[in-house]
Amino acid sequence: MTIRVLDPTSEATPQALKPAPRLRSLKGKTVGLISNGKEGTAGFFAHLDRLLRERYQVANVILRTKANYSAPAEESIIDEVRNWDLAVTGLGD
Repeated sequence: MTIRVLDPTSEATPQALKPAPRLRSLKGKTVGLISNGKEGTAGFFAHLDRLLRERYQVANVILRTKANYSAPAEESIIDEVRNWDLAVTGLGD
């Protein structure tokens, strides 16, 4: 009997990335929320929307939902993110 072991690691070298600069304040900013579309995200994002507007004076909260919870966000969402000051992604079941 032969046992075959597969190596699941990627051969590609990850690109070195630098975090975006931290915002000093959320007041007047646009925050985008990206949902994976599962059932548990609706209540979470509704509550987060309310908190962002009431406590942090966020000007705009935009909610987008991916078409497929297990796939990356669509190009149209990625293009839109470029216009947001902050993006929050969420998972739910």
